[in-house]
Amino acid sequence: MILTVTLNTALDITYTVDALTPHTSHRVDRVGERPGGKGLNVARVLAALGHESVVTGFVGGSVGTVLRELLAPLPPRDALVPIEGSTRRTVAVVDAATGDTTQLNEAGPTVTPTEWTAFLAAYETLLRDADAVALCGSLPPGIHVGAYAELVRRARAVGVPTLLDTSGEPLRRGIAARPDLAKPNADELARLTGSREPLRAARDARRRGAHAVVASLGPEGLLAATPDGIWQAAPPAPVHGNPTGAGDSVVAALLAGLVEGLPWPDRLARAVALSAATVLAPAAGEFDPAAYEELLPRVTVTEEAAAA
Repeated sequence: MILTVTLNTALDITYTVDALTPHTSHRVDRVGERPGGKGLNVARVLAALGHESVVTGFVGGSVGTVLRELLAPLPPRDALVPIEGSTRRTVAVVDAATGDTTQLNEAGPTVTPTEWTAFLAAYETLLRDADAVALCGSLPPGIHVGAYAELVRRARAVGVPTLLDTSGEPLRRGIAARPDLAKPNADELARLTGSREPLRAARDARRRGAHAVVASLGPEGLLAATPDGIWQAAPPAPVHGNPTGAGDSVVAALLAGLVEGLPWPDRLARAVALSAATVLAPAAGEFDPAAYEELLPRVTVTEEAAAA
């Protein structure tokens, strides 16, 4: 079983309009609602890849009720922890004319110390059956900035490998707790290390504690700095569509490769193909299976150098 943690879950709402024009009214052609938050998207992709997945984190209020109702018929098992505050909403506005997406994200509910303690108890119980755990997304108000570092240490204590996908100070502190893998994007990696040269920044992040680092380079693909080597993986051509959730599909592919024991080039090829196939899908947590199968053998994976 693969466990995904989303401390700041969300109800993802997607509006599609003919063309998004500032300062005007729009008729919304299509409305979609999905249970969201990075870890929930990861779990749904993992389930589609054939892996048992369980989601945990916080959920509450009327929005949280809708989220759980939408999650109930899906393959990821719901192990979310209830709280008093209301789950946040995120709104993606898709411009059908250009394919561009405008994202609006609420901050999330305030979590109390008692609710955090209840979550830690649930997390430690779930770790007993976990083959790997992904720690994903932003922290809701009320959660201390070292929360992911604490969760990494608790997983390490029972031998469960961890993947960390967050940003800012939670990423900095989380990496110091020595996760097995960190997956920042290029901007997050630059803010962490002060370097905008991805290879130098990835090596720096490893020196700070991450066992391996896979950096998302946007349309250029992925850069991986690992104990076994350094690779760059690139799609055969840029794809256009809704990029929401593409990074979450990278996380799912990397987790699947980890538990399956695949070599790094295979993990990265899967991750790039799955990310591109997600851009071509209508909503986060989904991917175009035909596009994935077509893209996978065309991904280029190049070994750059020995890891420092």
